[in-house]
Amino acid sequence: MKVLMINGSPHEKGCTNAALKIIAKELEEQGIESEIVWIGTSAVHSCTGCGFCNTKGYCVFSDDVMNGIGDRVKNADGYIFGSPVHYASPAGSMIALMDRLFWCYGSYMKYKPAAAIVSARRAGTTASCDVMNKYFGINSMIQVPSTYWNMVHGSMPKDVAKDAEGVSIMKAIGSNMAWLLKVLDSVKGTDLERPVEVPKARTNFIR
Repeated sequence: MKVLMINGSPHEKGCTNAALKIIAKELEEQGIESEIVWIGTSAVHSCTGCGFCNTKGYCVFSDDVMNGIGDRVKNADGYIFGSPVHYASPAGSMIALMDRLFWCYGSYMKYKPAAAIVSARRAGTTASCDVMNKYFGINSMIQVPSTYWNMVHGSMPKDVAKDAEGVSIMKAIGSNMAWLLKVLDSVKGTDLERPVEVPKARTNFIR
């Protein structure tokens, strides 16, 4: 079993990466493989609603990281999305990535466990978590619980290690993710593997 972790910070070895590494260590200790993928500093396209992916299965923009991450999504059993806080919101490149990733590759993540984690010097963390958590709810995913809001604090990676509560939160995410993956693996091939799907009714507010 494998967890794909996406580092949405422009700093590859920054505080977000430090938090993800804490989760990775806990997963490893419980026998779960993980991979941290950095989205880099190059521009990430926003979704243009062109519909290309509806027929082709991948995004029309092939000059950024999204389709490559999408290929990794297919083979993962769980997901962690990490981002720094920018003006009380996740990094813009992370939002652009998640918009397209969930539209193009959301079917591969459906019914799988996921968590969002954020890092900040001081504030804007809960608002940022709210933004990222909404992707999981709309995609029928299992949100991994923890012991508090999924955040760490610090200006430098070394500060994260000093945030004792933040460290314990990240460890709890790793532990709970490992537990959920093992539970889900134990029911594979049975009628408990997936819920009974309810057809979606799509409407708007104009009659």
